[in-house]
Amino acid sequence: MGEAWTLIRAQAQAYIADEPRLAELLEPAVLAHGSGAQALVALLVARLGGSDAPGTLLRELLAQAYAADPALYRGSERDLFAIRERDPACACLCSAFLFFKGFHALQAHRAAHWHWRAGQHFAARLLQHRAAEALGIDIHPAAVIGSAVMLDHGTGFVAGETVVIGDGVSLLHGVTLGGTGKETGDRHPRIRNGVSIGAGAVVLGNVEVGEGARIGAGSVVLSAVPAAVTAVGARARLVERAPAAAPVAWSAG
Repeated sequence: MGEAWTLIRAQAQAYIADEPRLAELLEPAVLAHGSGAQALVALLVARLGGSDAPGTLLRELLAQAYAADPALYRGSERDLFAIRERDPACACLCSAFLFFKGFHALQAHRAAHWHWRAGQHFAARLLQHRAAEALGIDIHPAAVIGSAVMLDHGTGFVAGETVVIGDGVSLLHGVTLGGTGKETGDRHPRIRNGVSIGAGAVVLGNVEVGEGARIGAGSVVLSAVPAAVTAVGARARLVERAPAAAPVAWSAG
């Protein structure tokens, strides 16, 4: 049993002892499960469920990934400790585990990425779709994300197909790690270990943000950021008027 799961169970029991009515939530969500991985799968099924994805299918896809690769759950525990260490609003691991949707989105992505690497692209896309619909966070299942990552709030976070995010990274809401629309192949940012990216920041293209760098809120990054450097401000500028686009003909064939 992982250290985080031991703490989560102890915190759940303490909450129930202090306020017994919370047992209705905490017993089925936490105490009824024999392991943190089992509890996490059940939690993600509840969070991601929708009319276009039966709960039984979601449970099967999530459980398959977490059972096949124990590193997925170990990564989730490191994410929880990162939240506790870096987020002043985190009262305890139990609340982060149950209520922080940035954490939930990252764990859904871990399962989606496992299916993607296994060649099960449709299953991976289904998990991505449900996370985007339910949580407002869209991470391509091919994106590579390390551990001890904090996706704070998370709403509006977007990461493209060839994004690479290292360990110990902190990302706030509204961050976009995208392409410029022109490249093929590796066309998205590489975010190295220990980077912090502020709310609403945009990093575009095949650029590297070096280890320990910081990107200020609302910044637009179009070129490499060296390690341990802070980048702030928008770089958008007018270049030339685009020609009028011709109407696009649509055909079912």
